[in-house]
Amino acid sequence: MKKLSVAALAMCLLLSCGEKKEELTLSGLKQSDFVTETQGKKTSLFVLKNSNGLEACITNYGGRLVSMMVPDKNGKMTDVVLGYGSIADYLASDGNFGALIGRYGNRIAKAKFTLDGSEYSLPQNDNGNCLHGGPQGYHTRMWDANQVSDKVLELTYLSKDGEAGFPGNLDIKVTYTLTDNNAIDIKYEATTDKPTVVNLTNHSYFNLSGIPGSQILDQLMMINADAYTPVDGNLIPTGVLEPVEGTPMDLRMPVAIGEQIDNSFEQLTLGRGYDHNWVLNSKGDINTLAAKAISKTSGIVLEVYTNEPGVQFYAGNFMTGDDKGKNGTVYPHRGAFCLETQHYPDSPNQPNFPSTVLRPGEKYVSQCIYKFKVEK
Repeated sequence: MKKLSVAALAMCLLLSCGEKKEELTLSGLKQSDFVTETQGKKTSLFVLKNSNGLEACITNYGGRLVSMMVPDKNGKMTDVVLGYGSIADYLASDGNFGALIGRYGNRIAKAKFTLDGSEYSLPQNDNGNCLHGGPQGYHTRMWDANQVSDKVLELTYLSKDGEAGFPGNLDIKVTYTLTDNNAIDIKYEATTDKPTVVNLTNHSYFNLSGIPGSQILDQLMMINADAYTPVDGNLIPTGVLEPVEGTPMDLRMPVAIGEQIDNSFEQLTLGRGYDHNWVLNSKGDINTLAAKAISKTSGIVLEVYTNEPGVQFYAGNFMTGDDKGKNGTVYPHRGAFCLETQHYPDSPNQPNFPSTVLRPGEKYVSQCIYKFKVEK
């Protein structure tokens, strides 16, 4: 009996050694849950860490920022972006959580534009318009990934001539860098072999509160902009720049997102709340603060810097409460906000807006820095 017990114990030890538990990311993700194959390529979850212990997790499916762990005012590491806990959930969703957006972020009216005398037709996926490059935009594409270091991930994608109706082979590189000053720095570079239009951005959904499943209405928003681009009933810019002065669109000083969001102001009614492009005062200066969000609950502050002329502030007005994200968290209506740095919506059809045309021999360069701080 004694010999059998020893043998049984040895077998148990052997089995336990063979079943080594997978190490989780700081945000509680299993990298194995992000491994599959789609579009003939392997999906993975890449983990970036900086010297201060911050962590960013990114998947090469859609180039998505899956989680972003930053310290709150008590030093507790907190996930500030919404997303799913497995690649299966991302593949099953038509949403944009954390995704790279293109070939054209935001809306193009009537899903058409004319360039150099040729008219191009795009997929209609938003009331007859083209939104975020169409239903098969870059948020659904497999990106080739190269993790350069613990802090740097390079993603590349060749968007072929005619993809979603856009002209030209567009050769794209996006570099995610988790810096030691606690920022996720996203740099976009692209070249083309035929005249085209380009407007790339990131569609991360932020909630700074540290309370899973909470709304963002008490969080403060500041946007450094004296003007915005008002929209029509289809959320297409009218072509004019309107001053924010004297309207609920004036966010030049920090204002609680929920303070005016249900105001009867026509633009807020059309967007069901904030879902507009602001004309930044920073005028392309990457060192000038473009926008800032604050959670008094957690003390977490998000600062946004960009070389882009605009930013789309979206307050989660179309979130339905049906999405179940990481750790089973149900994401409610207005459960997050987005700050999408960009050229203005519908610029290909608006000659008075800054041009989004890219020609052979030119290089598209766009940068967005999401920097995190703490206010106690």
